[in-house]
Amino acid sequence: MNNSRVHLKRSRSALNRLALWPALALLAISAVDAGANAEQTLDALLAEHLEETLRRNPVRATYLGDHRFNDRFEAPLSQARWAEDKQRAARWLQRADAIDPSRLSEGGRLAWESFRFDRQMELRGYDFPGYYLPLNQIIGWHIDFPAYAAGDSIQPFNTVEDYDAFLARAWGFAQWMLSAMEAMREGAAQGITLPRPIVRRVLPQLKAHIVDKPEDSAFYQAVEAMPEHFPRAERKRLRREYRRLIQRVLAPMYRRFYYFMRKQYLPSSRHTVALGDLPEGAAWYAWEIARRTTLPLSAGEVHDLGLREVARIRGEMERVKRQVEFNGDLAAFFAHLKADDQFYFDSEEALLEHYRRTLDDIRGRLPRLFRNMPRSQLEVRPVEPWRAASAPGASYQNAPADGSRPGIFYINTHNLRAQPWFYAQTLSLHEALPGHYYQGALQIENSRLPAHRRYSAYTAYAEGWALYAESLGGELGLFAEPMYWYGRLSDEQLRAMRLVVDTGLHARGWSRERAIRYMRENSSMAESDITAEVERYIAWPGQALAYKIGDLRIQALRREMERALGARFDIREFHHQILKDGELPLPVLERKIRRWGAAQARAGRRSR
Repeated sequence: MNNSRVHLKRSRSALNRLALWPALALLAISAVDAGANAEQTLDALLAEHLEETLRRNPVRATYLGDHRFNDRFEAPLSQARWAEDKQRAARWLQRADAIDPSRLSEGGRLAWESFRFDRQMELRGYDFPGYYLPLNQIIGWHIDFPAYAAGDSIQPFNTVEDYDAFLARAWGFAQWMLSAMEAMREGAAQGITLPRPIVRRVLPQLKAHIVDKPEDSAFYQAVEAMPEHFPRAERKRLRREYRRLIQRVLAPMYRRFYYFMRKQYLPSSRHTVALGDLPEGAAWYAWEIARRTTLPLSAGEVHDLGLREVARIRGEMERVKRQVEFNGDLAAFFAHLKADDQFYFDSEEALLEHYRRTLDDIRGRLPRLFRNMPRSQLEVRPVEPWRAASAPGASYQNAPADGSRPGIFYINTHNLRAQPWFYAQTLSLHEALPGHYYQGALQIENSRLPAHRRYSAYTAYAEGWALYAESLGGELGLFAEPMYWYGRLSDEQLRAMRLVVDTGLHARGWSRERAIRYMRENSSMAESDITAEVERYIAWPGQALAYKIGDLRIQALRREMERALGARFDIREFHHQILKDGELPLPVLERKIRRWGAAQARAGRRSR
């Protein structure tokens, strides 16, 4: 009797389980459907946002290799557009918040977290009067757009239609510039202006494009290089229309802007340099720190971190001084490096050729630490004359996804005494291999990434990676010569000093002169570079903090993974994981790498 009861209970239990299977299956299918729906909703949202972004910023579309809008420029600045953009950011954030991240794939979650971070930062930014400060000596269409007219930059000049597209785009550029002038006029009336040293740097950038002869204009360069196969009538027409554009639109616009800046804006520009001196300035600077570093850091934390790093690197420089048997203190060593001709090139071409040879050397060493190589080409060029005086020592411009032009590694040859040979390995690692060129090209060329993630951009990630790339020189067999190692220390010192100087200027009341003195005392940088750097931080608050902060976070992640994985740690795979999903906010990157590390550890335990 008891056995019958047990059998009956078991039978009922089995029947109950069978009865539950359809319901459980439906629940599982519903969960899959919900996840698929969440993923599809996110993909549609991000694709829609990217399309809107490219339509509203058509020059960026061209930069990315999307040539649908090559004849367009962004809409002129206005208070109405500023308010509309703020509402637009709020709507995008609201739509993102409606998606349940728990139902997303790993890639979807990375994209959702990044998109939401961007919209939150963007929305907060509209609380500050950035509308009144649309350009400076570092960033602005007044210096970027002329570079696109050269015929070897992002704007294509391969067909007659390409030349006509640039003519139309240039009209939009002129309208935008005039709207920027009016925005700056409104800002001056409210006491919201650029600092006076910055205005003085902008003036020659504007003046460079005031020409009497169209042939002397940067905007005529593409005409000089016009393809011979164009029909004669079209060549004649294009020459005529470009001359008219320069004579009647662009040169007069630059002249008007220049005299406005010199006669009206400069006298009303502010004598102070801190962002904190403007309305909502302290909160504004806190926002700049948060969006540039992608971390909730205070100015005080950053400043103290910088002081510690500067002191540490000075100690490393002392060791190099002893290695090369220099007699004297560090200040005397700095002076020696600036003065001795043995450290400098005697021509622009000699400098550029040295960098080309350095890149060839590094390229052959990369397989030790990396799995892949970009498909796009890399070209070394000097910085254009009209922006060289205010440009950094080196920079990089990405190649587009379509491969229509190479990535460009710019070297500033304006002052050869600012480019000692011992910087070459470090700058090449940072700007090119495995720095910006390598990271940026792999991201843009990665067809497995959705478009919105191939074009994501975070300063702390990109600049942090490039500074981390410098630190790999030793593992790649570089820096064998003590002075090359000093070049690495010098560049790292620059990034550490930025933490001190940027926060000193904008949060601690430092003057321009004090900032220059601090950098002079702690580096062997050329005086022209020091001045340009300090004025960069004045004009671009918070941006320079991203380098060292990003580097330190990537270094910390590597040490954490080395400890967690032990013998299973693979440096090539670690680098692949850092790079494979494109640029991310640092907290998103950290969570991603830790999930990867945990999965690797679990796999290791299962294999034992």
